[in-house]
Amino acid sequence: MNSLYLFAPRIIHNVSSLFIISRKLCDGSFDGDKPENGFGCIEEPLKRMSRYSDFDPVSDEKPSANEYESPVWGKFSMRRSFFDNAKTDARRVLEVLEQDSPGVDTKSALDELRIRLSGLVVREVLLGILRNVNYANKTRCAKLGYKFFVWSSQQDNYEHTANTYHLIMKIFADCEEFKAMWRLVDEMIENGFPTTARTFNILICTCGGAGLARKVVERFIKSKTFNYRPFKHSYNAILLSLLSINQYKLIEWVYQQMLVEGNSPDILTFNVVMCAKYRLGKLDQFHRLLEEMGRSGFSPDFHTYNILLHVLGKGDKPLAALNLLNHMKEVGFDPTVLHFTTLIDGLSRAGNLDACTYFFNEMIKNGCMPDVVCYTVMISGYIVAGELEKAREKFDEMIIQGQLPNVFTYNSMIRGFCMAGKFKDACLMLKEMESRGCNPNFLVYSTLVNNMRNAGMLSEAHEVIRHMVEKGQYVTHISKFKKYRRC
Repeated sequence: MNSLYLFAPRIIHNVSSLFIISRKLCDGSFDGDKPENGFGCIEEPLKRMSRYSDFDPVSDEKPSANEYESPVWGKFSMRRSFFDNAKTDARRVLEVLEQDSPGVDTKSALDELRIRLSGLVVREVLLGILRNVNYANKTRCAKLGYKFFVWSSQQDNYEHTANTYHLIMKIFADCEEFKAMWRLVDEMIENGFPTTARTFNILICTCGGAGLARKVVERFIKSKTFNYRPFKHSYNAILLSLLSINQYKLIEWVYQQMLVEGNSPDILTFNVVMCAKYRLGKLDQFHRLLEEMGRSGFSPDFHTYNILLHVLGKGDKPLAALNLLNHMKEVGFDPTVLHFTTLIDGLSRAGNLDACTYFFNEMIKNGCMPDVVCYTVMISGYIVAGELEKAREKFDEMIIQGQLPNVFTYNSMIRGFCMAGKFKDACLMLKEMESRGCNPNFLVYSTLVNNMRNAGMLSEAHEVIRHMVEKGQYVTHISKFKKYRRC
């Protein structure tokens, strides 16, 4: 009951139960959680805020050629026509750039195209260059990208935006032209463009592997031009960006700098930092942050409850989790399919499949229909526990319920068949996956190849690799493929 007195008066009495639940988690050992082992249930909703809050179309992955092909475009013929014209002009520009060589005047050739330059044309050209970057042509791609970037800035009735700067920065990043990338940041600032969370993301992702992440963060903290519209201050943008790339220790450091500078945390700050503490296995500090949040006058929100449910599940506390779900209803938070999935994921990691089944059924009773992620979590739990038949039943059930398996679902089933020595069924599952239009990724192929190799089925493993190459996975994962060729 002592935790009740830590709350500000405006916090309702029932919230104290959250801190009692939190204290119970400190009773046992805790090893943290490895983000690469699961579906990111507790982080993905927060990461989506970083992904969609900024009006910047550049994603962390190289965009697909059909990025803008959607049914919505078909309803607006004029808009579609404009887009098609822009793509045609972009292809003409790319054809000119492909001819670039020491004896060719590329600038004059671009002038002769007499295209009407727009932001969409520039974007399509830069995306086209970005898609083609590989180890062999990275220097050429960087030069072509910048040559077009400079040429387009000199055209009438066109000015670069922050988004086009980010695209050329991403090209430089993929081409490992780090000094040029930093010069672009300086140029952005000189030209009056505020550096945003997207700028930060490109730099931190590029420099993190080189051990320069701390320096990047320090520069942005000190910068007076860093801006991110949806948040009240730049620290939240930095914290959220660091969460999106799993830089948990840097999140701790930034949070301390934020406090030193006299910036008060809000609910988003607390959620991100609690997530980092949880991932680092610092559950005692997680609990203190939860209490500090209450003292600061903040009630738990959607994301806070999501984190708490995963912690309770991972700690194998199904009764405490049930109490928390009931508390959510009492204070007007109806648990969603995400909350139940997060809890089930945690309980699955703890090996409590009976509790997983109970909450899966409770979710349906509460009117939350399980989606493909929830089914996949259940199936994966059964596979890890060696319950292949139960996994198959759940797999068949999800299809009957209209939930199409995704690549993670199929990978779990294939792994389950391999663990049971049923390699024929695993290969049939791979074919079924392709027939349903779900393209296997390298993870699926490597699961099958690894298990076949361990079972001494080398010829069968090589056949899977051959199939993988035919599907284009060789180009994407050439270094990994060479490793498997030696098996």
